[in-house]
Amino acid sequence: MSKGKKRIASTVPAPDVKVSGSRLLAETQRADQAKTMTWQGRVETEEGLRADKYIAEVAGILARSQLKARDARLLVNGKAVKFSRKLTMGDQLELRWTDEAVQDLVAEKLDVSILYEDENVFVFDKPQGMVTHPAAGNWRGTLANAALWLDAERKGGQAPPRGGIVHRLDKDTSGVIIVARNSPAHEFLAAQFKNRSTRKEYIAFVRGFTREKSGRIENFIGRDKRDRKKFAPTESGGKRAITEYRLISRWVVKNGCEYSLLALYPRTGRTHQLRVHMAGLGCPIVGDPLYGKKDPCFPDATLMLHARRLKILLPGREKYSIFQAPLPQRFLAMAAALRKSGLKR
Repeated sequence: MSKGKKRIASTVPAPDVKVSGSRLLAETQRADQAKTMTWQGRVETEEGLRADKYIAEVAGILARSQLKARDARLLVNGKAVKFSRKLTMGDQLELRWTDEAVQDLVAEKLDVSILYEDENVFVFDKPQGMVTHPAAGNWRGTLANAALWLDAERKGGQAPPRGGIVHRLDKDTSGVIIVARNSPAHEFLAAQFKNRSTRKEYIAFVRGFTREKSGRIENFIGRDKRDRKKFAPTESGGKRAITEYRLISRWVVKNGCEYSLLALYPRTGRTHQLRVHMAGLGCPIVGDPLYGKKDPCFPDATLMLHARRLKILLPGREKYSIFQAPLPQRFLAMAAALRKSGLKR
C-alpha cells in the first residue's frame, strides 16, 4: 500500500463494458460490431412539442439530423411512433439508435500522478488536458487507459480488471479523481456519488466579485437549445443542480479588472455545473472558452478550475478518507501575478 504521492509513467485488453449514467444505457460489443444506445425518459415540459424536437432540444440526446442517420427508433408509452408525433406531459419515451463501433479499452503506460492506492482503488491527481474515459476522438491517452495498465502491473498481468471510472472530471479540469479496481469497489463508491454522501471541494479563479462572501446556487440545468456543446439554466426538462461557494480572496488589477478565488462545493454532479453556475453569477471561470470570454489580463489562461479535495468512504473502512491534490502550477502563477499587480480586497 502506498499513501505518498508519486509519479509513474503509465497491456491487457479490457472486458466488454456496459456504461450507464443519466439513464443512458450503452450496450457495447466489440469494435467490429454495431453499438446500440438506449435512452429512457418522461416528458416534463409543455405539451404539443414534436418528438424529434423534444429529443434534440429538451433532452439533448441526438440532433434532429442524426435521428435518421443513426437509424433511431422511438417508443412512446410502449408503442412505436414516428418522430413527428406530438408529445404530452407524462409520456414515457424510449429511444434506441446505433452509434459508432466501440473500441476495446487498451492499457497504456502513461505519466500519471497517484495520490493513494490500495487493493480496491487508485486516487489520481488528474492533470489538465487529460480525458477521463475514452470516447469518440479520444480512444487513447485517457486516465482509464492509465488505470488499466497500473492495475494489470500491480497484479502481475494475471487478473483482468473489473473496476472502472466512478466519477469524471472535464478534460480541462485538474485534480482529485478516484478509480475503482474491482466491481465490488465500483458499486460501493458509485452508490456514494449517487446518494450524495461524498464531499467535493473545487477551487476556481473567476472574473469579478460575488455579491456575498458565501452562498448557494440552486436551479435546473439542461442542454443549451442554441448550442449543443453548452448547458444552461432551464425552467423545464433539466436536472436539479446545487452549488455552494465561499470567497477565499479577491483582487482589483491596476486596469480595473476584478478577480476572485473561490472554493466551490457541488452538491450535485451535473455536466459543466460549476462553469454554468459561475457564469450565471456574472463571475465566469477564468480561461473558460465556453462560458466566458478571453480574459484581458490573462489572455493565455486555460480553465482555472481544480478539484482540490474529495471526502469519501473507502471499501472496508469505517471512517471517511480525505484526499487532496496540491495547487497546479497554473494556479500558483496566477496567484503570484495577482499579488504583484493587483490590490487585494
